[in-house]
Amino acid sequence: MEETREEQADGAVARVAAIDIAKASGVVCMRLPHEDREGRRVQQVWTVASTTNAVLELGDRLLCQGVQRVVMEATGNYWKPFFYLLEARGLECWLVNAREVKNVPGRPKTDKLDAVWLAKLAERGMVRASFVPPKPVRQLRDLTRTRTAFTQDRTRHKHRVEKALEDAQIKLSSVVSDLFGVSGRAMLDALVAGERNPRALAELARGSLVNKRELLVEALTGQFEEHHSRLLRILLETVDHFTRQISELDRHITMLLNELAGPAAAAEHDDAPTTAVGRPGPELVERLDAVPGVGATTAHIILAEIGLDMNRFPSPEHLVSWAKLCPRTIQSGTKNTTGPAGRGNPWLKGALGEAANAAARTDSFLGSRYRRIVKRRGHAKALVAVARSILVIAWHLINDPDARYQDLGADWHQRHLNSARRTRDLVRQLQALGHQVTLAPTA
Repeated sequence: MEETREEQADGAVARVAAIDIAKASGVVCMRLPHEDREGRRVQQVWTVASTTNAVLELGDRLLCQGVQRVVMEATGNYWKPFFYLLEARGLECWLVNAREVKNVPGRPKTDKLDAVWLAKLAERGMVRASFVPPKPVRQLRDLTRTRTAFTQDRTRHKHRVEKALEDAQIKLSSVVSDLFGVSGRAMLDALVAGERNPRALAELARGSLVNKRELLVEALTGQFEEHHSRLLRILLETVDHFTRQISELDRHITMLLNELAGPAAAAEHDDAPTTAVGRPGPELVERLDAVPGVGATTAHIILAEIGLDMNRFPSPEHLVSWAKLCPRTIQSGTKNTTGPAGRGNPWLKGALGEAANAAARTDSFLGSRYRRIVKRRGHAKALVAVARSILVIAWHLINDPDARYQDLGADWHQRHLNSARRTRDLVRQLQALGHQVTLAPTA
């Protein structure tokens, strides 16, 4: 052990370890109080392989030393073996944002110095833990993220199908709104099977496309060769493969959500305080599904990304700030400005963005909110505002077992708008159109 002279700050963690993690190893810095000299600290730095046995041995060693907290930076996926294995050993693990624990510029940078610096910050309480959900929610998150990735891959292959048709002068997408609907897919399969007669292909139309057969004949007249047939068959098989995998993931997600219902029942029998921990997943999905723009898939992603325990986020504002759906406040002297919100969780923000885009087209409170904001702030900021509202609603639905979504109505803003303010806004709109407005009270 090497003795150091730093004094322990008030509220510091007495026994702490920090790990600077790389792909194949991690540098560990353990800092403890001196056994004989009060106010003194001792530290030890060593390298540990990132294999399972080595990490488990590290956990036993830290437990023997009475380490209270283990801190590590979020470095790709390399932190996960250390975090999960040490957490399973019973240690309190903190994952911190690497951007927030940078060393002082100009100082030498090595793995050892980074580990020592991180340990010093941790023992003084100068780090903030990132949100790492419990294991069942992490498993749900893996499934929903894989489903999102597969859905995106399937969409890309559908675009490749359309590109292959365009290369063969088949303009089917100009007439058919969905190439992979009943009629479109039947025509694609017939093309792969060897059918080249445009009229025979057009006879496969169903529903409203029956009235567009002449347009279909024109669109299906092209230069479709055997090369295009082979390519189209491979692409369609790939699309079908992704569809089957997505269905399998949906089944596993539903099963896992049903399993998450277990702890809630146990908590009720133990007279535990009402929290969102372990609340039946299917019920939460059903309640989130009632929000305009939010479907079952979006509800799955929301639950997987923020978890079922809102104790981690004391208020909706905390959750919105964590998701980076509110502007950053910048204050200097008497000047207050706002800055970019930041990147946030891309999986959550992507799902909320799609939900907000869908809600914007509905005749609901959220749709009215979008149309009200888009006039003066633009499309992007209006979508962020609606996404923020959806996340706040989700927080209340997850946090309160009795909460149910009730739409306020598309006319809510009109009913609660000050009449003088509404008059002023209408006058401005007329003036912007070139009219001269004179107001006179009615008799």
